[in-house]
Amino acid sequence: MEIVGQPLRLPIFVWQAVRLPYKRSVMPGSVAIIGAGVSGLTCGVVFAENGYGTVIFAKEVAQQTTSGAAAAVWFPYDAEPLEKVIPWALRTFDLLADLSRVPGTGVSMIELRQFSRNKEIQIPDWAISLGAEPLIPSSTSVIPSARRAVGQRRRKVENGAAREAATRTGRPEAERTGSERIKSLESFSSGFSLRVPLMDTTIYLDYLANRFSGAGGSITRNVHFNKLEEVDRKFDLVINCAGIGARDLVQDVNLEPHRGQVAIVPRIENLYCAIVCDDAPLMYAIPRTNDCVFGGTNDLSSALAADPATTNQILAECSRVLRIDKPNVLAERVGLRPFRKSGVRLERDQLPDGRIVIHNYGHGGAGFTLSWGSAREVVDLATL
Repeated sequence: MEIVGQPLRLPIFVWQAVRLPYKRSVMPGSVAIIGAGVSGLTCGVVFAENGYGTVIFAKEVAQQTTSGAAAAVWFPYDAEPLEKVIPWALRTFDLLADLSRVPGTGVSMIELRQFSRNKEIQIPDWAISLGAEPLIPSSTSVIPSARRAVGQRRRKVENGAAREAATRTGRPEAERTGSERIKSLESFSSGFSLRVPLMDTTIYLDYLANRFSGAGGSITRNVHFNKLEEVDRKFDLVINCAGIGARDLVQDVNLEPHRGQVAIVPRIENLYCAIVCDDAPLMYAIPRTNDCVFGGTNDLSSALAADPATTNQILAECSRVLRIDKPNVLAERVGLRPFRKSGVRLERDQLPDGRIVIHNYGHGGAGFTLSWGSAREVVDLATL
């Protein structure tokens, strides 16, 4: 084990958010969490807020992790098995919807429009339960007319952004004007829309870290463990949220890196919905508070350097779909989605010295989407 640096304690600020209670009487007194991406931070919040001495150990923290490179719109993407993933995702949806009403969290609700270029999309049952509605791409606007944009801004002021964000269901689209149809999604053949949580990673990851610190937790950065047994024995429970790092940490041959590259561009005027198409080439445009995420890729690769040619392809496809000039690139990010061929590993195990370890990794492209549901499962496993 190599430790470089000191515990990181972040400033405290006021929040009001839902907590996940559990049976303290049967829980360990001190908890070590490996990994400071969204899974590790969320688990840290849950344990620290319920009074347990909790320390997160990580080489990188928050926005420096794979989580920091994510578009982070709620959607169960690139994770298996669905019979477990969907319940975790829906539980997370509810908690994130609550957080969208809390100022400063970086969570909001956004209309997600999911499209296919060459097939008829079957709306999943879980999406129907959230109010998903079919879309006809040829009559669906990406960027609304100026008149409609003003109306949307007025409604946000009148209703309050948080209250506007709170609803789970989609709303019927208004009548389209001729100028809107010019900017329609005619390159797609089918699609559906629903309102989902969006986590602005530039805000939300810091929110989680601050919330964890405010509950008494601490983060020790620049730490590398070669194996879980190297965690100090003073910790009764070890939680493995190492993401793609678990491939080496626990020698998991089922874990593979699904490389994602994105381009951060300035906000696109009047783009109020997230546009996603999973068909090749993978394409998404996700508007955030201060910028917009253009993506992306999902390749089997461990390369962490941004590829300029890939960035150009991403810009070209997103600009073509949105029918805009290519924007300037503010930043390029690459992350390795921890996809596990045998499914998300969320299970209780035991170290050679007898301590309990809970594995919580392999969430693929759905780390944010499964974060709170997975944390609840970790709690349940720890209380067995």
